[in-house]
Amino acid sequence: MREDSLLTSELEYTNEPYAIAKIAGIKMCESYNIQYGTNFISVMPTNLYGPNDNFDLETSHVLPALLRKMHEAKVNNTPQVEIWGSGKPRREFLYSEDMADACVFLLESRDFKDTIGTDALASANTEIRNTHINIGAGIDISIKELALTIKNIVGYNGELYFNDTKPDGTMIKLTDPSKLHSLAWKHKVELEDGIGTMYEWYLKVENE
Repeated sequence: MREDSLLTSELEYTNEPYAIAKIAGIKMCESYNIQYGTNFISVMPTNLYGPNDNFDLETSHVLPALLRKMHEAKVNNTPQVEIWGSGKPRREFLYSEDMADACVFLLESRDFKDTIGTDALASANTEIRNTHINIGAGIDISIKELALTIKNIVGYNGELYFNDTKPDGTMIKLTDPSKLHSLAWKHKVELEDGIGTMYEWYLKVENE
């Protein structure tokens, strides 16, 4: 999804309240910049993961949940790990420290005008639309591929059972970070390396 895709069609209903709250913040910053000459920059991150993540199996996101399930199955010699859905949906992930680095880069090196590609900040300028910046890797992976990657990193030797009677959710969620790339920033930590570092942190904290 590119930045200029925002508000070009209906919002997904089950996510609508959350989406509206975020969009209101983006539009507030955009309007303040245009009307009052402020220099706010809004960013839209993709799915994040890393040390200090939420590993609670009831409330965590898919990557830390899978990592914990695989680790506990390994420790307990559980022969099979159940994963909800078919494994076909695709998701994008960004290491949390890359997200932080991108934010610092934008704060120190870029201005609001860089997000619109023009110096014309008049409110009547119809070229100004959706001035937030996607922060992502621009690379997605299927849930099945993700699970197999985590299985290998954790060293779990059991079977993975994809329960396709459970919902898959949206099939593709992928950002287009080309605007950020054009401003000379790109992620540094690839997914497999990031998961490895995250697992090392998890083991250290668990053993403390």
